[in-house]
Amino acid sequence: MATDSVVSIGAPHASGLAGRYAMALYGHADETHELDHVVAEMESLGRLIEESADFRRLIESPLIDVIAARDAAFAVLTAQGFGATVRNFVGVVISNRRLRQLPEFVHAFAALAAEKRGVVIAHVAAAHKLSDVQEQALRARLIEAGYSQVRLIQDVDPSLLGGLIVRIGTRLYDSSLKSRLQRLQYAMKGAA
Repeated sequence: MATDSVVSIGAPHASGLAGRYAMALYGHADETHELDHVVAEMESLGRLIEESADFRRLIESPLIDVIAARDAAFAVLTAQGFGATVRNFVGVVISNRRLRQLPEFVHAFAALAAEKRGVVIAHVAAAHKLSDVQEQALRARLIEAGYSQVRLIQDVDPSLLGGLIVRIGTRLYDSSLKSRLQRLQYAMKGAA
């Protein structure tokens, strides 16, 4: 993958508290032979958090007490068809007064599940949403670079102006126009 710069950064995989919650849920789901179902439901929970402003307000509100938050969350999760394991996981999170950290726990679980299944997560930032053709071309380049099973997570960042920033694990591939212009600016200042 031809890029202008490659930088090592901190590993995005789960660690600390989020990692412990993710490992506990993963272990439980694996023991009860419902891992595939729980992985799918946790992905759905992540989408629910992203797409539902009301659910995000519930998660982020410091004013709701534990019982009211649990009742509201269980009502939403039951209405959305979530199974007992994910509902109980959210219940534990709420009981431990960690509801505001639920999005972190969901991301940590997704990273752990991907790691266990040998899937590499590539975080892609671009000035505009990638078309299907661009996404397939990027996927092909990543396969050429040695990343066989890749899951792309896209983020639109208009400040990049053009190009891409791809983060895979501890590697950062930066070919954005913004970075190129910054490097040119630094080079011109050094020449003056």
